Amino acid sequence: MLCCLGFEHRLLDANSEGLLYLLRTPLASQIAKDTWTRRALKNIEPNIRAMRDPILYRHRDQYKRAVRDIGRILASVTPQGKAVSLVNYEDQCLSPLKSRDLITAAERPEMNLFYPYFSQRLEELFSSQKITRVGLSLNYLSQALASFAMLGFIRRRFPWASVILGGGLVTSWLSNPGWKDPFSGLVDRLVAGPGEYPLLSLLGHQGTEMQAPRPEYSAFSREGYLSPGFILPYSASTGCYWNRCAFCPEKAEKNNYLSVPVKHVLEDLGALCQTTRPSLIHILDNAISPSLLGALSKNSMGIPWYGFARVTPLLADLDFCMELRKSGCAMLKLGIESGDQHVLDALQKGISLETASVVLQNLRRAGIGTYVYLIFGTPAESEKSAEKTLAFTVKHSGCIDFLNLAIFNMSVCEVHPPDVETRSFSDADLSLYTDFVHPNGWDRRRVRLFLEKKFRRHHSVAGILSNEPPVFTSNHAPFFVR
Repeated sequence: MLCCLGFEHRLLDANSEGLLYLLRTPLASQIAKDTWTRRALKNIEPNIRAMRDPILYRHRDQYKRAVRDIGRILASVTPQGKAVSLVNYEDQCLSPLKSRDLITAAERPEMNLFYPYFSQRLEELFSSQKITRVGLSLNYLSQALASFAMLGFIRRRFPWASVILGGGLVTSWLSNPGWKDPFSGLVDRLVAGPGEYPLLSLLGHQGTEMQAPRPEYSAFSREGYLSPGFILPYSASTGCYWNRCAFCPEKAEKNNYLSVPVKHVLEDLGALCQTTRPSLIHILDNAISPSLLGALSKNSMGIPWYGFARVTPLLADLDFCMELRKSGCAMLKLGIESGDQHVLDALQKGISLETASVVLQNLRRAGIGTYVYLIFGTPAESEKSAEKTLAFTVKHSGCIDFLNLAIFNMSVCEVHPPDVETRSFSDADLSLYTDFVHPNGWDRRRVRLFLEKKFRRHHSVAGILSNEPPVFTSNHAPFFVR
């Protein structure tokens, strides 16, 4: 039981608990018919312990084997028509992109693979105290079906409890200009954006935003996650301080930039490091502001940290990068997006490839890992542009530790360029993206073929891609930085 500003509450990480429940279900041992699955079952507890041991992260091949063995068990307990992994949940009969299907998931919660777990767990929580309000945080499509199944169970068993639904996915839904609430009567309140202040307001708190307490993580188990110690998440801002990029979801959804004063960020991180003793700090901002980067470079917390940063002249200063490394910066995620300056300018990225080149070299010299994000198929790109991105990547392959290759999706919230014809992907009413006719004929099929047949197969790129931690990707990448 926790108390914040006079309000008693309980926290439940159903993601972690639900997955561990499936991994330890007796059903898996009954259907293990092949050598790989039997081996994975035999080693499930050693593999879970290994994922929490820093020693495993010194041996990339052993790490990959442990992750894949754990994934094998999840696949073995999944009935036909469903698919579950460490990062996803799918049902062939229900789509999280259709409100009618989510309502069906709520009406028939017992059909969800996680039902045996959450039905028992929620019964325990409700029997232990008087609960009048339930808040569910729904951030990803992969969580939607299970979240609505839990929501439906709560409605059925505890009808007196009001249900509040928020999180990143809900924020995107509410930002859609064509949004019409299909969940009226099922959900009492939908919350867009940061939920702390709307929740306090719903509870009757009249304070200002400045009175909000620092994050509190004492309710979360330090041993409940598949990581070598507690990873401390911290948001120093919402929105993006740049907020000019074409096709940026933050801009399209009109999410205002709000930041915590740098002094308070340092105080929060210092206090949280003392109470949680993390193995890693994850700064969750869309882009860490230059002022916060500057402050972090001068204030070491004795804990490695990582996050997204824009390619700016600040990082083109080698001495500054050296200071960042001394402060504990283990890795920076960089959205370079393209190796064609024309494309970057058209996307209003506000970065130059010359600066990006210097930044990558500086970070390598400083010993800071780089996780580079590239995006293909934007309206400004052509196959020739994509070739330039390949050339840029190959040229700087010695300075890039990890790569994320994405195919562009156009947001339904976006104001589309006049020369771009849009069309629907499907009849899914909750789809976040729309299809479009590429002005250069550089459509998704051609982009996908280019990536699979040429980009990924270049030996310099293939070497970088082999570094990728399977499933956990950037969340575990800092543990593998040289």
